[in-house]
Amino acid sequence: MARVTVEDCIEKVSNRFDLVLLAAQRARGLSRGEELQVPRDNDKNTVVALREIAEDHVSLEGLKNGIVRSMGHQPEVEPSDEEVLDLIPTDQNIFGLQDVSAEEEAANMAADEAGSGRRRR
Repeated sequence: MARVTVEDCIEKVSNRFDLVLLAAQRARGLSRGEELQVPRDNDKNTVVALREIAEDHVSLEGLKNGIVRSMGHQPEVEPSDEEVLDLIPTDQNIFGLQDVSAEEEAANMAADEAGSGRRRR
C-alpha cells in the first residue's frame, strides 16, 4: 500500500527527497498528537502522512515552514564567570584567591578604613 501512496505523492511533490522531508515532518506532527486528516486504517504515522499528502489534506507550505523552523539555530547560553571558576578542578589556589570568612573580611575592612582615616588627617 505504501508504494502506491508514494506514487500518488510524486504527483503532488515532484522531488522525492522533498517528499521524504515533508512526510517526515507530518509524521512527527502526528506523533506529537496533531489531528489525523484521513482514517488511520491501522497504518503507521509515516504511511498516514503520505496518504494525507497524496489526498491534499495537509498544507505543503505549512510543512515546509515547519521544517525551516525546526532547523533554526538556537545559540547556546554561555556560562557566567562564576560557573567557569567552579568548573576548573585544582587542589591549589592558582588564582591567588583566598577563602576568607565574613568576620575576617569585616575586620580587614575596618582595619583598612581606620588606616585610611589616619592618613587623611
